[in-house]
Amino acid sequence: RGLVGSEMCIRDRMKLLLSNDDGVHALGIKVLYQELAKHFTVTVVAPDRNCSGASNSLTLLNPLRAQTLENNFISVNGTPTDAVHLGVSQLMSSTPDLVVAGINKGPNLGNDTLYSGTVAAATEGRHMGIPAIAVSLLGKHELYYQTAAIITAKIIQRIQHNPLAADQILNINVPDVPLSEIKGIKVTRLGHRHKAERMKKMQDPWQRDIYWYGDLGEELDGGEGTDFHAVANNYVSVTPLTVDMTAHNSINNMTKWISEVTL
Repeated sequence: RGLVGSEMCIRDRMKLLLSNDDGVHALGIKVLYQELAKHFTVTVVAPDRNCSGASNSLTLLNPLRAQTLENNFISVNGTPTDAVHLGVSQLMSSTPDLVVAGINKGPNLGNDTLYSGTVAAATEGRHMGIPAIAVSLLGKHELYYQTAAIITAKIIQRIQHNPLAADQILNINVPDVPLSEIKGIKVTRLGHRHKAERMKKMQDPWQRDIYWYGDLGEELDGGEGTDFHAVANNYVSVTPLTVDMTAHNSINNMTKWISEVTL
């Protein structure tokens, strides 16, 4: 018997794997799931705790465990990279069409992308041969997750008809304002920060030394065309990031001087 009506629509929907680095209980992933589930088939696999700054780290010395929660989200006792890899290779019945990471609480702009567990979750999807995007919300209070969720759904709908390049992910940063105040979407490059502040030395209640990372550095390169500039002016920033980290423009010069190294 042929499929008709809603059955056919469900069968034809894109399959998404949704993860994050703020943890499976974070508000951002819940809001994003609710919006994406209106349009796509969504499976949530995310860390059981906040893993901000985890970058592409893997859990290699301990076994990974997955637990299905009451809302059907799957919690993993590992990093964002672990969650995506486990989701794709073991927990989903078929390979997803797209990996989505977010909504991150706070920006992932410029140099921050190197440390971001959100961006790393997307990168792991791309490493596994699956198109991927990372989404972050930035502002003083992170109130308007719904704005980022709606914009993410619209971008994914465009990706259905305009596939991403095989070596790239999209890094999306959304200003924390009502949707009506978003001026548009700009394709940007990564800006750069000054170096971060020195680590801060403090004492715990037993007068033992402890250390905290300092504040992020101020913008060094935040001019027009950068992700910093776009979001500061209430535009959504979409930055295509390449998975290939090779400094191609240095290969020729380096070949000359490295040839003079004697073994």
